[in-house]
Amino acid sequence: MTTALPYDIQQLKHCADEIVLNVRELAAAGWTPATSSNFSRRIDQHHVAITVSGGDKGRLTGNDIMVVDLDGQPVATDRRPSAETLLHTQLYKRFGEIGCVLHTHSQNQTVASRLYAGAGHVRLEGYEMLKALSGNTTHETALELPVLPNSQDMHTLAAQVDALLDRQCMWGYLIDGHGLYAWGRDMAEARRHLEALDFLLGCELELRKLQR
Repeated sequence: MTTALPYDIQQLKHCADEIVLNVRELAAAGWTPATSSNFSRRIDQHHVAITVSGGDKGRLTGNDIMVVDLDGQPVATDRRPSAETLLHTQLYKRFGEIGCVLHTHSQNQTVASRLYAGAGHVRLEGYEMLKALSGNTTHETALELPVLPNSQDMHTLAAQVDALLDRQCMWGYLIDGHGLYAWGRDMAEARRHLEALDFLLGCELELRKLQR
């Protein structure tokens, strides 16, 4: 007799297929070098589909997606999730409307995280692309994208993210020497936020070169 799974297997398949399709495209863009990055999609109010630890994200398949609960613990599997799973699940736990979290390591993201680590944020102001971020309706606005100190202690990082979320509404953050986390209500919105923030970081880096 088989034990019933605590989540809908068809919903897991839908989430896994969506992750695989989008992550392969992000990998082709060079945003997931050397098995880096991790990606997740909400299955329901208690379970999340997330990439397993390691592996070439450009060759991701449905077998590379596993299920965790909102505490980041594996569900019905002995596979190991990403070391950064807690940074995903804290967002799902805090915001019931969040449906997708994406973490990548593009060159723009990593260089900007180093360059602005001392300031603790990257100020993005006056760009039309700011309207790609949900809630923004004009270019006449400014956004401070946080840059957090890197740590191998995910509980420390998660606590820093929680402190930021207590103070401001945001759709992403950088980790020094690491990469970008971005999220949204579904895959399309999360990816829009990810791509918009990466584009804006690239603009800031280019401006700094031209202003020398």
